[in-house]
Amino acid sequence: MATDTLTGPTIVGSATRAKVYKNFIDGEWVESVSGQTFENLNPADTRDLVGIFQRSVKADVDAAIAAAKRAYAKWRLVPAPRRAEIIYRAAEMLIERKEDYSRDMTREMGKVLKETRGDVQEAIDTAYYFAGEGRRLFGPTTPSELPNKFAMAIRQPLGVCGMIAPWNFPMAIPSWKLLPALVCGNTCVIKPAQDTPLSTYNLVKVLSDAGVPKGVVNIVSGFGADAGAPMLEHPDVRAISFTGSSSVGRTIGTTAAQSFKHCSLELGGKNPMIVLDDANLDLAIEGGLWGAFGTTGQRCTATSRIIVQKGVYSEFIERYVERAKQLKVGNGLDESIDMGPAINERQLISDLKYVEIGQSEGARLKCGGHRLDSGDLRHGFFMEPTVFVDVNPKMRIAQEEIFGPVVSIIPCDDLEDAIEIANNIEYGLSSALYTRDVNKAFAAMRDLYAGITYINAPTIGAEVHLPFGGTKATGNGHREGGLGAIEFYSEWKAVYVDYSDRLQKAQIDRVD
Repeated sequence: MATDTLTGPTIVGSATRAKVYKNFIDGEWVESVSGQTFENLNPADTRDLVGIFQRSVKADVDAAIAAAKRAYAKWRLVPAPRRAEIIYRAAEMLIERKEDYSRDMTREMGKVLKETRGDVQEAIDTAYYFAGEGRRLFGPTTPSELPNKFAMAIRQPLGVCGMIAPWNFPMAIPSWKLLPALVCGNTCVIKPAQDTPLSTYNLVKVLSDAGVPKGVVNIVSGFGADAGAPMLEHPDVRAISFTGSSSVGRTIGTTAAQSFKHCSLELGGKNPMIVLDDANLDLAIEGGLWGAFGTTGQRCTATSRIIVQKGVYSEFIERYVERAKQLKVGNGLDESIDMGPAINERQLISDLKYVEIGQSEGARLKCGGHRLDSGDLRHGFFMEPTVFVDVNPKMRIAQEEIFGPVVSIIPCDDLEDAIEIANNIEYGLSSALYTRDVNKAFAAMRDLYAGITYINAPTIGAEVHLPFGGTKATGNGHREGGLGAIEFYSEWKAVYVDYSDRLQKAQIDRVD
């Protein structure tokens, strides 16, 4: 057996060669105290064992938090520009390793290579952005209301931050969490999703190689109840960042509130794309295909509802369905593939169940709706791109997050009707409008109640320097990306310097 410090022994079986990946705690790669592991399988081909990962328990999480707490005492005192230089080096290393990490991600998550390359690139972009923020952790200086007195506000770190990451963007979203937290002077414990731990391990490995001191970043793999819940309850964790379902987010928010932890929740979406009669239909169709079926629909920003004005409704459907049928589904390591598998069998079963629900509700299934299991596809979790038309906005398929390659097309009378349909949902993450009318575009930017609005682009494609997040059941008001992340991972401290050499009593000393 071969060994290395990151993975330990390599298990060689009759059909596969799988590495055993360890937790990273206090600068060391260590096994879980549980002695248990779990398999990371390729959802496009379950014969492909990507790796063996630690099934961590509370004792592992406690050790990681203790290491982060010790490291915080020194890390918070490192000047922010110096912290940022490490993040910059990490960006340079990610560029060098981009192709290898992209292929790792396609194997463990399933999305096609062009998308996993974009996922790694997003981590690179995030690293460059927050490297710059190390010299821009601005706070205001302001005139005091009293003479000979100086007033300003400064940012200070929170302490130990716990992070629970999703499986659909297994490097990009961890980078949204880790990198701003580090630049602000916090230390971190992250639990990657059990379906896609390798990509987060790769990011943590880069940070370690770039020079992040021991204990500043720690990773523990495992399942929510065993490795996620202990973070929520630990008194030394001062902030929790979670990306996932609204139902789990509600529990996390409630638990975090009991110990007054800062809590950032990035949750579900049911995102509308409006197509008006004057839209560029070629552009709208391409955007709607990419928004609905990119990442197999497994994005919180996926275009899951397309609201089309009646003047172009029939033409849009005919052309959209024709293009959806042409999408090539398969293993994302094949560069010719357009759409990969569902992340696991449970998700695939859920997707297919929603097809049954849509049909029972009276929506017309225009294409797709079936599992693909011929040839090599039988070893993965594949489904046809699925389009429902003549969908009533109140149907479950138009209200509930499916998180799969299922899109509902809904007719509307005009922009006002479309906006009413778009907003009549419990979520409010992303939205889009296709039109050539600038007046209607600005009306939609004002009236669509969502955290993100695109004009003449689909509901996916956020950029790292702008705030990312949503309204209503999509989250609790915090934002990831850009200055929104700096706001979450730092606290304001107001500072007053009185150089009058006498006691001044603020408002009490005021003389009118």
